[in-house]
Amino acid sequence: MLPKIATPKYDMIVPSTGESITYRPYLVKEEKILLIALETQSDESIESAVMDIIGICVESPINIKSLTTFDIEFMFVNLRAKSVGEGIKVNPPCQHCEEVNKDRKVDLAKVIVKGLEEDVDMHVKITDDISIDLIWPTMKNRLTEDDMKTGTDTLINMVARSIGTIYSGEETFAASDSSKKELVEFVESLGPDQFSALLEKVSQAPELSYDLEFKCTSCKKDNKIELKGLIDFFQ
Repeated sequence: MLPKIATPKYDMIVPSTGESITYRPYLVKEEKILLIALETQSDESIESAVMDIIGICVESPINIKSLTTFDIEFMFVNLRAKSVGEGIKVNPPCQHCEEVNKDRKVDLAKVIVKGLEEDVDMHVKITDDISIDLIWPTMKNRLTEDDMKTGTDTLINMVARSIGTIYSGEETFAASDSSKKELVEFVESLGPDQFSALLEKVSQAPELSYDLEFKCTSCKKDNKIELKGLIDFFQ
């Protein structure tokens, strides 16, 4: 029988809950899942692969779909750092001449969840009788390609998936008891000012962030680019 290689264990904190979880680095068999997804160049395929790998490598009991999008992104960056090293390379375009600069190094140890420290009031009053409790979107209700057919569709669905509870007078309606179609129709029934108030709150959601600084190899000008969200780290 061939020898088995011991795999180290690590702990990390889930950003949205403060819960400590134990995980192991991903192996070649799990990296294969990611590489196949990257070949498709589909955001949905990459997100699905990331969730699958986290589900395999996290050894603590956890409901992946109940995690926020920034939880998943942060967890995977930590997982990747322990699996392939704390430095990865990206190929950003120059902000001045648009030349693609290959192999710019990102220090994964310095990636943060930006906005998590801010105390955002998630309760929004729509009318004298109607108000809404918003939630940070989870992977379960993340946007799909069908939700993003147009820019307007993207914004409407973004707000709809962020609704947690709707209060109307003495009645309470949990978003989990409503269909996606019903929530979208509710958002579409709002006035422009009401919609803008909700969108402003939703736009304050925490997100993965890293400031990448480099000198362009072509025009020699300095660049400072903020990488935001998981997809930016695969460019």
